[in-house]
Amino acid sequence: MNKEILRIAIPNIISNITIPLLGMVDLAILGHLESGIYIGAVALGSMIFNFIYFGFGFLRMSSSGFTAQAYGANDNKEIILTLSRAVIVALIGSFLILILQYPIAHFGFNLISGSPAVETMAKEYFQIRIFAAPAAISLFAITGWFLGMQNARYPMIIAISITSLNLIFNFIFIYGFGMKSEGVAWGTLIAQYCGLALAIVLFLKKYRSYLPYWSYQSMMQLKALKRYLMVNRDILIRTILLLLTLSFFTAESASISDEILAANTILLQFFFLFSYLIDGFSYAAEALVGKQIGAGNSFQLKRIIKDLFKWGLGISLLFTAIYYLGGKSILYLITTDNNVIANATPYLIWIVSVPLLTFSAFIWDGIYIGATASSSQRNTMLISTVVLFFPFYYFIGKDLGNHGLWLSFMLFMVSRGIMLTLFSGKIRA
Repeated sequence: MNKEILRIAIPNIISNITIPLLGMVDLAILGHLESGIYIGAVALGSMIFNFIYFGFGFLRMSSSGFTAQAYGANDNKEIILTLSRAVIVALIGSFLILILQYPIAHFGFNLISGSPAVETMAKEYFQIRIFAAPAAISLFAITGWFLGMQNARYPMIIAISITSLNLIFNFIFIYGFGMKSEGVAWGTLIAQYCGLALAIVLFLKKYRSYLPYWSYQSMMQLKALKRYLMVNRDILIRTILLLLTLSFFTAESASISDEILAANTILLQFFFLFSYLIDGFSYAAEALVGKQIGAGNSFQLKRIIKDLFKWGLGISLLFTAIYYLGGKSILYLITTDNNVIANATPYLIWIVSVPLLTFSAFIWDGIYIGATASSSQRNTMLISTVVLFFPFYYFIGKDLGNHGLWLSFMLFMVSRGIMLTLFSGKIRA
């Protein structure tokens, strides 16, 4: 079973790593131009897209869970119907974004304003990249479906291809055609549609045999549609609350001081680095748990959950050791600003605690998604956010300064892990 876990986890870890890698290279390319405003423009525009695409992450998760269960049950009709439902929701959502792009831009740039020069370029970046939405959001649905089919290799190929093409197009548009931040937008747009085309080719290469099982009447079956939409609704609520918590953490950091904002921004990179790796095992949980639930194999289901937690514990112990022994050295790799390092160092203790305190929440998330037990995910997130995180911070944590902010965030993550453990009895094959 460990081989099965690694077979799915490792390609997903590689896929996840391409996300920060692309951002770093983009910044490096723009950082060598004559002005820093181009970096600011892309950073500002990208923040709005991060909110949009993070919100649509539910499509990848629900597609993975439903498909894995249908795959485990050898239900060929439901396998292809799940893909069609996901793609239709993706297209409807993305076309709504295109229709509402001007209100979205107005709201976004009012919320995260920059200097006039940066904001002008950021709006130009936004107006180009927004047309990548149908491709980007459809890819959530398709890659989630591939994962549900126990195929982590195709999402990895797609992610690496999109990243590579994006970098190539960025170089062509910036150095070949003399573009600035708008060149990055065009590079992203074209790379996303190339990725979608590749996903379709890969689907037809291996899975075209499922197409005859599709029918309009079956896809529009009310009971199945209702369950699909309810699961998506629950995951969307869960995702929005997670995004709200992370955004509040950043906003509250800024309200403490500019120095704390810079320090916490750097320290959060430690959290994101760990999350990119542990998410590989969370994605493996989605595929393997869903498959065993679909097959009705309770013995294998229990064994998979047990092995997943062994891997999660092992990875968290490794990262705890790395952060404890080399935390300050990693800070120097991220930034050379001695003032930022000095402000971040007192809070490294929280970073050392991150892996062990948070890994169970990540692993359980994957298990619950595979089981499509979305209502429990939604409820635990509501309790962790509304009942625990915000009240604890405002009544206790705020008086403790930045340590209180980190303590509140750790309480949020730990409480999610504990409550998901308590509700786990509902997960059965």
